[in-house]
Amino acid sequence: MYNKINFEKILINSNPPTEEPDRQYYFMAKCRERIKDFEQKNSRLPKACVVNMGCQMNARDSEKLAGILKEIGYLMTEEEQADVVIYNTCTVRENANLKVYGRLGYLNGFKKKNPDMKIALCGCMMQEPEVVEKIKKSYRFVDLIFGTHNIYKFPELLYTSLQSERMVIDIWKDTDKIVEDLPCDRKYSFKSGVNIMFGCNNFCSYCIVPYVRGRERSRNPEDILAEIRRLVADGVVEIMLLGQNVNSYGKNLEQPMSFAELLRNIEQIEGLERIRFMTSHPKDLSDELIQVIKHSSKICRHLHLPLQSGSSRILKQMNRRYDKEQYLALADRIRREIPDIAITTDIIVGFPGETEEDFLETMDVVQKVRYESAFTFIYSKRTGTPAAVMEDQVPEDVVKNRFDRLLKEVQSIAAEKAAKLEGSVQEILVEEINAQDASLVTGRLSNNSVVHVKGNPAMIGTLKKVRLAQCKGFYYIGEDIKEEDNEE
Repeated sequence: MYNKINFEKILINSNPPTEEPDRQYYFMAKCRERIKDFEQKNSRLPKACVVNMGCQMNARDSEKLAGILKEIGYLMTEEEQADVVIYNTCTVRENANLKVYGRLGYLNGFKKKNPDMKIALCGCMMQEPEVVEKIKKSYRFVDLIFGTHNIYKFPELLYTSLQSERMVIDIWKDTDKIVEDLPCDRKYSFKSGVNIMFGCNNFCSYCIVPYVRGRERSRNPEDILAEIRRLVADGVVEIMLLGQNVNSYGKNLEQPMSFAELLRNIEQIEGLERIRFMTSHPKDLSDELIQVIKHSSKICRHLHLPLQSGSSRILKQMNRRYDKEQYLALADRIRREIPDIAITTDIIVGFPGETEEDFLETMDVVQKVRYESAFTFIYSKRTGTPAAVMEDQVPEDVVKNRFDRLLKEVQSIAAEKAAKLEGSVQEILVEEINAQDASLVTGRLSNNSVVHVKGNPAMIGTLKKVRLAQCKGFYYIGEDIKEEDNEE
């Protein structure tokens, strides 16, 4: 929570303000009165659960929803039989939609036992009109539906829902509005995501995101820098800059600013130790950005550079706006200028019309770029995208065979590259107690690789030098080293 809200000064019996975020502060104050009534009636505070089902952009939105709920007075829980349950949905793949419908059936049982329970749905899936119609028809027990563009209105929508017995629906098709200074409940005390922009203008033929997240709109750099300074003052040492395509940052500002220039400004913030960002689209990753990363002492040596396909023909069908040769030239410049950088990627196998020759082009790029890691996906037909109606959908058995071959190659190269760091001394940011062994802590290198090392909870959130004693293919077992060894 950045700016402490003085609820005592909010006149809840007057008309709500018209300006944001004051209008939402007003409705938070109104909701707090409802919480007092609940507590008096039930001799306890109500509980709330926010379930994130999507990407890191969704995760950041979920932290904002949780921050608002906590400020209102709810006790946050991970139990879905809470008094308020919010599903922040994803719709990149149709399976994500099916998951939500299944969870709603599960929640209905709790709702029958607790009729005052409020069930809310938000996020990308709610931007699809056919989804909202299905929920209205088949899941009438849902209380509140809103989308991606009006997350900031949650206090107002929640109050409306608390006052009403009907389903409240507020979906916007698009927006140019960005509201700052709302509460946020961070998952980690030492690292945080920071939205620098919203929406996407790329319209890749397989992707639903531009249709549900809207057009690109960048936050003002002053607001971004102010947020990061507040985070650092609150103990954050690492930030992840978030956008569907961070390389497009600043193009729609009144005074345009490049992403590289924004990074230069962020690097000047004292106390900030690490800067990460995602995602970078290859079509507009500039030489200026490469130089900023090269000369930075804070930008992590990790670049996620989605390939999707190595075939120029398929890339054109995907509307990616670069070809194989351009991608390879870019990767070569990055490797040449920043030799220690880890490049990771996304690859889709079985896009409509993909031939064996096209697939071998993808394998060729993998072998030339030699990724440190790759997220490999079998093409999933997404209703509402141009690719869903393309002819020549690739047979399932052919796709599976190609996927297995690609995965084997990716894993082999990744393991070989990881082994080269074995024995070296590196710095990790300790993030958590190891889930399998409580005597270990888990951290990440600048290149995003995972390291497990002997430790205790006091180390969480600290930067620590360790020797990478053993490479286990996709992670390392580290050894603590003494301060005098740090000069190695």
